[in-house]
Amino acid sequence: MNSAGARSAEGLSARAQVQWSVRWENELQLADHAELAEFFRKSYGPTGAFNAQPFEGNRSWAGARPEVRVIGHDARGVAAHVGLLRRFIKIGGVELLVAELGLYAVRPDLEGLGISHSMRVMYPVLQQLGVPFGFGTVRPALEKHLTRLVERHGLATLMSGIRVRSTHPDVYPNLSPIRSEDVVVVVFPVGCSISEWPAGTIIDRNGPEL
Repeated sequence: MNSAGARSAEGLSARAQVQWSVRWENELQLADHAELAEFFRKSYGPTGAFNAQPFEGNRSWAGARPEVRVIGHDARGVAAHVGLLRRFIKIGGVELLVAELGLYAVRPDLEGLGISHSMRVMYPVLQQLGVPFGFGTVRPALEKHLTRLVERHGLATLMSGIRVRSTHPDVYPNLSPIRSEDVVVVVFPVGCSISEWPAGTIIDRNGPEL
């Protein structure tokens, strides 16, 4: 087997060893939060110290706090994570219940794990909660990568040219409490079809990003 084939086989083996669990926030103990906080610092730290800063100590969330988490574990500890929070967002004056998905991360040595693996576990949760849509945002630089991983499996639709307004999780002197970003919106149809997603180029979270 050539080196590329060997790496592929190793990747498949590593993914097969990841065990997934669905955890409600009230089920997590202090040790769980400490383990997740360390995982997020290591996952987000390479993209900049500022991105790892919210997870100092035992804080396992950055902005809004999730109510449900899908967590992947293997022999080395936390392998991947995605959080969920039900909330109402406003699109073009229409209020819409969504399950916001965020706090996505995968351990650097398992980058090939992909969001599609965690979403296979999360999607039944979305169905059980009876929400019309799953909703998330990503930076434009990740659009091409996400297109391959998500749209290829028919899980979601990507929407660009949309501005999303959120509140900062904390209030700082001389800084607007509102943050406005041009992002790629990811919509997972659950109880409704994508044709029922409201038209609009501005989305208000009316709260901090998950």
